[in-house]
Amino acid sequence: MRVPGWSPAALLLAACLWRLPPGRGAAGTEEVIIGEAGESVVLLCRNVSERADEVDWFHGDPGTVPPLFSSNAKLPQDARLSLVDNSSLHILALRPQDEGNYTCKDVLNEIVREHRVQLLVASGPSNVSVSISPAAALPNGTVYVDKRDTVMFSCTGSSHPEPTMAWTFQLPSAAPETFTEVNGSSTVYTLQNLSSRFQGNYSCTARNPLSGRSRTSTKELLVYYPPLSVPRCWAQTAQVGLMLQLFCNWPGGYPHPVLQWTEEGRDLENSSWVVNATGTGDTHVETLSSSRLFHGKVFKCVGSHILKQEEEEPTCTVQIKAPLLVTEPLKTCFVGGTVSLTCQVMESNPSARISWLRNVSQPEVEIQSGGRYLVTQEGSVSNLTIQNCSHNADEGYYVCKAENPVGLKEAYVSLTVKKPVNIVGVVGTVVVLLLLGLLVIAGIILYYNPLLCLQGSIFRNQDSNDVFVLVDSDGEEEEEEEEGQKEEATGKSNVHRVTALVNGNSTQAGYGHHFTESDISERHSELSTEEVESEERPATQRQILPFLDEMGGTVGGS
Repeated sequence: MRVPGWSPAALLLAACLWRLPPGRGAAGTEEVIIGEAGESVVLLCRNVSERADEVDWFHGDPGTVPPLFSSNAKLPQDARLSLVDNSSLHILALRPQDEGNYTCKDVLNEIVREHRVQLLVASGPSNVSVSISPAAALPNGTVYVDKRDTVMFSCTGSSHPEPTMAWTFQLPSAAPETFTEVNGSSTVYTLQNLSSRFQGNYSCTARNPLSGRSRTSTKELLVYYPPLSVPRCWAQTAQVGLMLQLFCNWPGGYPHPVLQWTEEGRDLENSSWVVNATGTGDTHVETLSSSRLFHGKVFKCVGSHILKQEEEEPTCTVQIKAPLLVTEPLKTCFVGGTVSLTCQVMESNPSARISWLRNVSQPEVEIQSGGRYLVTQEGSVSNLTIQNCSHNADEGYYVCKAENPVGLKEAYVSLTVKKPVNIVGVVGTVVVLLLLGLLVIAGIILYYNPLLCLQGSIFRNQDSNDVFVLVDSDGEEEEEEEEGQKEEATGKSNVHRVTALVNGNSTQAGYGHHFTESDISERHSELSTEEVESEERPATQRQILPFLDEMGGTVGGS
């Protein structure tokens, strides 16, 4: 009996699909045949004679079960069964319950021969699926995880018998690498502290150990991480043209964030005054025309990241400002000398470009470094240094100009060039004037208070040979007349009345000669008379006479 539609080669291939050597099956089994569920299989009845009278197939041991199929009987109830070449059993659409021991028995001239076959039915693997959690999926099916999370990988599949589950990891442009393998219908493992090197394709392969068939499920995994900081904003002047460039940068995340510039809550990118908008990686730049810019205008950059789903999105702001200049309005330089004109920008956003001009320039020509001029700038401070100052060439007004896309400011510096001054002559004149002033002050003091000199002489060294004589010039003539009368009465020569300090001591006083004891009484009478007269004398004389009286007493006592 032949199976319609089956060629002998096809039958032979079906019979030999998964065949084990005899002796490896159950007891008494001569052959093991492996079939797959849903497929067809042919069980050969070997050593059967072509002249056999009858061939019977049993699903079990003969005598314990009824015949499954007999060549002399009617067609079996199960339409999946048929005989091939009037001896081999053909089973269509195998089922797991078809598995078991089969016995072929043929009868020839009342001689019975048996052939035992074990049929194993393999199913699967099927329904192999990979799950990664916690994770989210992109529209293309790729899943991504947060590197800060602990990620669990699981794989399930069905198979008969139980499959072997293996995990493989493959980096882009690299060979797959197996990192775990278990026996069972499911497998689970976890990863912590993920990094970008864990990005790639994760594949789970379920292999049926009986049929050798395998099925693989693959997931592409991306490891994301958000920026740790907040966006940073700043403004610059475009290199070409006087246009404003707004920069927004938010680094440190993967994938790159989405950055958007707004003005008063409106998106700038679709505004008419946006000349250009570019985004590269973590930075977004928008170039604006200066026509609608004004001092104090505020722009905001809003950042968003796929892992930062917050109610308030991170932002940063930029406030643009026109330049504010501070200069020294008046500067002086001596002919042949060097002077530096300083101009400082106190406020400007974006940074202003500083230049120096001469107000006499027609048209304005910017002063460049070269020759006697040197223009330098450190930060927001610009210096114009002029060497070998010339009155005709350099004196006048200089203009410091600061300009950015928001506005333009100018400041004027007046430079005066003078001839150098003779410093030595000036210093000498000052010294002479100081000395003259001291002499005049000393003369005034001595004129109005001569006692300062007198008192100073008392404290001189007693060994000194200096003699200091005080003479009352106002009453000199009266004293001379009185002394003359006294000298005539005593027969003495006419001398001037003086009082002297010799060697710092009151050693002698009188009219030019030594007093005798007889003259002492007369001297006292004279002094009493002089006391009366002193009341009518000037104040200076009244101050000196008591001292002279004291000196006279001292001499008289000696």
